[in-house]
Amino acid sequence: MSDKEYKDLSKKIDKGLELAEKRMLQEKALRGESVVVCDKDNNIRRIPAKQVIAENRVFQ
Repeated sequence: MSDKEYKDLSKKIDKGLELAEKRMLQEKALRGESVVVCDKDNNIRRIPAKQVIAENRVFQ
């Protein structure tokens, strides 16, 4: 696999993972569920999916 092919594949995988995460958060938000996240101080917390979406913690 050439370097260009590897970079293209990597970009496609990244986009797919981002889309899957976005859909998962939307589904959890609709059901009123929480997600487990790690904050900037490496503390593990459970917060509502709606809060994650509202605070724009992902997809920046």
